[in-house]
Amino acid sequence: MEDTNNSAEITDSTTVDQIDVNLDELFGAPGAENVMLPSNEEEDEKKKTVFSTEGTVDVSFIDKPGKVETPEEKQEVAETIAELDSLISQEEDAGNKGRPKLDKSGLYELANKMIEEGTLFPFDDEKPLEDYTTKDFRELFEANFAERENKIRESTPQEFFKALPQELQVAAKYVADGGQDLKGLFRTLAHVEEIRDLDPTHENDQEEIVRQYLYATGFADGNPEEIEAEIQDWVDMGKIDQKAQQFKPKLDRMQEEIISRQLAEQEARKEQQEKQAKHYMDNVYNTLAAGEINGVKLDKKTQGLLYSGLVQPNYPSISGRPTNLLGHLLEKYQFVEPRHDLIAEALWLLADPASYKNKIKEQGSKQTTEKVVRQLKTEEARKITSSPSNYDDNAKRKPARTISRQQNNIFKRF
Repeated sequence: MEDTNNSAEITDSTTVDQIDVNLDELFGAPGAENVMLPSNEEEDEKKKTVFSTEGTVDVSFIDKPGKVETPEEKQEVAETIAELDSLISQEEDAGNKGRPKLDKSGLYELANKMIEEGTLFPFDDEKPLEDYTTKDFRELFEANFAERENKIRESTPQEFFKALPQELQVAAKYVADGGQDLKGLFRTLAHVEEIRDLDPTHENDQEEIVRQYLYATGFADGNPEEIEAEIQDWVDMGKIDQKAQQFKPKLDRMQEEIISRQLAEQEARKEQQEKQAKHYMDNVYNTLAAGEINGVKLDKKTQGLLYSGLVQPNYPSISGRPTNLLGHLLEKYQFVEPRHDLIAEALWLLADPASYKNKIKEQGSKQTTEKVVRQLKTEEARKITSSPSNYDDNAKRKPARTISRQQNNIFKRF
């Protein structure tokens, strides 16, 4: 049999050609989870992951000598600050009572020595250290204590991450980039670990190494019968150990590439979601900046309400994720305080805006017509009642019919 490598070659680079964005991760339950929420503006400028030195992860439970302050060190800081407070009080009392002020030479010498040793950092102003008051020294020491605590708080998450096993580092990076399929990730990690543990010098592992490599490279289109036949041929020829030694490094590299590709896809997915979120925020802003929506004028208060209600995730959702005011109201009137008339109206507007607006216009036109008719009737009635009356102001109502005075009255004197 000809000893050839029929497996497909692998590349050392990973390329993501197409990304299918899971809209559920951007749009959140029937209502609140259908609302896209933007990322924090600072995160748009600089992505913060577990690899970043900046972070808000609470890792106070980690006890690392020389990094996390011990109770004794914290007590020493507190005592130093308290002593400085006492000195300040004494100095103020001395100044009020006309007594000589306290000698600050000890504080000056201590601060100057610590600055030279690099354990204390001076303020960036131009005030000489010898001109410092007791209050200035207190502020200097307190600022340095606070700076040291901040450095510890910033560095601890990164050190904690580096101390994790490689598998957990991968999982932490995956989660930090928004990955949610942890079961799938850990299945992949477990498989990679199993492959890594295979020893090409052990006879029991040699066939499995070759088998995994042939499957991974698509040998014979992954046909199990042809793969097993190929393995048996190498066993019969006494070349199985040679093939295992040849394939193991390549197989390990391929498994690492699988993980790297999965992380790269998740990171690319996160980047695309961040771009979509920023685009969403820009669209909301530009829509409201004009001060009107579809011809309806907006005051500043309404503008602010609509903008924050669309972009700020200030409300808890039934999904467990925060949502904005729109999502909150959709949930509220669907499940908490049911108002399905409002929900149906909102759905009508969203599903068929033209039909909804036309119906509203028709209703408004009908109401206007009815109002005009009522006004006309009222005006007509007012005109009738205010027209010239058949009544004389100083006399009784005249008869509806009259006759002329008789000129041929026989009783008339000639």
